[in-house]
Amino acid sequence: MVVGRLFIAVPLPEETRHALASLLSDTRLPGKVVRPQNWHLTLRFLGDTDEVSYERLLAAFEEADFGSPFRVRLGALGAFPSPARATVLWVGFAEGAEGLERLAVATEEATGIAGLGHEDRPFRPHLTLSRIRPHQDVRAVIDRAPLREIAWTVREVDIIRSHLGRGGPTYERMERTILGVEHTFD
Repeated sequence: MVVGRLFIAVPLPEETRHALASLLSDTRLPGKVVRPQNWHLTLRFLGDTDEVSYERLLAAFEEADFGSPFRVRLGALGAFPSPARATVLWVGFAEGAEGLERLAVATEEATGIAGLGHEDRPFRPHLTLSRIRPHQDVRAVIDRAPLREIAWTVREVDIIRSHLGRGGPTYERMERTILGVEHTFD
């Protein structure tokens, strides 16, 4: 039986969501804009995951070393694959990227132990703001976007189930592990 379409992510605190939404409120983002309640930093997308794999993942998470809480600060806007031919508009990190990379490595190790394979693409810490089809030139949007320090302390990693629907995806936290604490799920 399939548990669901899963991914592992760092959630944003509510005050961070509100600050970023407020900062971007006067910026017209192209494409299909991600709703602020869905903003998160994906460490690893798993896709449809069966019960056995999910249980192995939970066991691997109990043994994983995610380290202690650390500070991050949002940086500038960017785009994949490039601002001139963007299919994804994102905001990067001016501080804490190395801590996020350590979380991604620990996540990758846990998913490997659980038998969920390995990610082929390199990890690039970012928050997706919009998906753009067909591609567009977003250089003007990036140049005009207001920049202001929005920082917080990363304290947790979540396993999230994605429910796809007509109004876009909704997310359900399945498990949460707190950084710097003996591995207990919530």
